Amino acid sequence: MKSADIVIVGGGMVGLALASLLADSKCTIKIIEKSAPILTNNEISNRVSAINFSSQQMLMQTGAWQKIPAERLSPYSQMFVWEKDSFAHIHFDNQDPIIKQLGLEQLGFIIENQQIQSALWQIVSQQKNVEIILSNPKTLGVSEQGAFLTLENGEMLATKLVVGADGANSWVRRQTNIPLVSQDYQHTALVANVKTAEPHQQTARQIFSPESILAFLPLNDPHHCSIVWSLPPEQAKTFSDIDETEFNKALTIAFDNRLGLCELQTERHIYPLTARYARNFAQPRIALVGDAAHTIHPLAGLGVNLGFADVITLSAELKRHLEQGNDIGEYRHLRQFERLRKVEAVKVLTAMKGLKELFAGNHPVKKLLRGVGVALSNQNSHIKKLFIQQTLGF
Repeated sequence: MKSADIVIVGGGMVGLALASLLADSKCTIKIIEKSAPILTNNEISNRVSAINFSSQQMLMQTGAWQKIPAERLSPYSQMFVWEKDSFAHIHFDNQDPIIKQLGLEQLGFIIENQQIQSALWQIVSQQKNVEIILSNPKTLGVSEQGAFLTLENGEMLATKLVVGADGANSWVRRQTNIPLVSQDYQHTALVANVKTAEPHQQTARQIFSPESILAFLPLNDPHHCSIVWSLPPEQAKTFSDIDETEFNKALTIAFDNRLGLCELQTERHIYPLTARYARNFAQPRIALVGDAAHTIHPLAGLGVNLGFADVITLSAELKRHLEQGNDIGEYRHLRQFERLRKVEAVKVLTAMKGLKELFAGNHPVKKLLRGVGVALSNQNSHIKKLFIQQTLGF
């Protein structure tokens, strides 16, 4: 039987980030992941994340940022959000004082998920205190003394703490019977990469309409964007199946023709959108991070940043208790992590629900009130500062 201080189930971006943040700690780590990621790929993936300043700093600290090829880092310096057929709009840019104070030239970066995972995998693979085991977990048992796992490859592991970083359908969460609160957003995300007739000018754009939310995220090529189109499920399925020419036309119209004709560059994929919130982010010998603990609507691009914030908090707590010689798997030593991250997750989930409901529907009075509210927000420096702070991860 092998033993480790921490077993991380899930070798995706969040699980690997946690391991990398613990590189200088006095603990041994096993990572359980079914297969290694593809480390080199010339094709641009349509699964991307908007990485904020806080996540960027974390990735730089671990050395993973330096592993991402420069041509796959797509900075954006402006953000436009507006409502279709309305005067409601809001604009953010890198000239805001808070951005200038930090010496930043951008609001964030659009990066392919596989590039982030690949960079973190390269870093973690070289860590002396980490062993990556390519297998699936099979059973999990928890006692006062520790946790025990068996794997499909026949190995057995004993550990002080199991971290579930295994996604929205978390095996760890299900094995430990942690209750899950969920709500169907009644939206499905259609993702793809497109080419636009006009350059994006390093600007992230998002348009709200009564039934959909459409985001254009700028990629490194000045005419290429990754799109996330949140639609009612039936409509998403229709748009994923129709002829490319018809899709290009529908997309251009839905985007108010802001960047001219759009041309599909990749396959279209659709993903149902559900808000999830684990009742417990921690319990004896168990901690949940990332999508295993919470999933949110992609309309603000906060998803993986919320997961990275989880592991920044958890790694700091684990280091503190390791230095004090405490048992890191005891619930009393995980409570601070749970308390801090549950509060933040609830705030973000509530905000995403409110934003989606605010822009839903096409009643004239509601639309007028929306327009006035958004216009006032665009002129209010305090509100814009709060939004930028959230975007940057402060």
